Amino acid sequence: MATNVKCKNAYHAPLRKGDTANQTVGCRHTNPSICSKNLLDDVCAFVRADSLCLAPPKSWKKQYQKLINEQTK
Repeated sequence: MATNVKCKNAYHAPLRKGDTANQTVGCRHTNPSICSKNLLDDVCAFVRADSLCLAPPKSWKKQYQKLINEQTK
């Protein structure tokens, strides 16, 4: 995945197995190219073999709860 492309839908996409309030499977930033952790070893989903992002957006915890609530409806 190119990191210079905006990913508007990633933030609102349904939860994936492995998503938590503190990490995401794949990038959940709407504009990954401006993320301060972009391509940072062992942190960024783009460079990790397991595709985990350990630095999701600051608003991710709130969005995670919203997505959890939508799944349980």
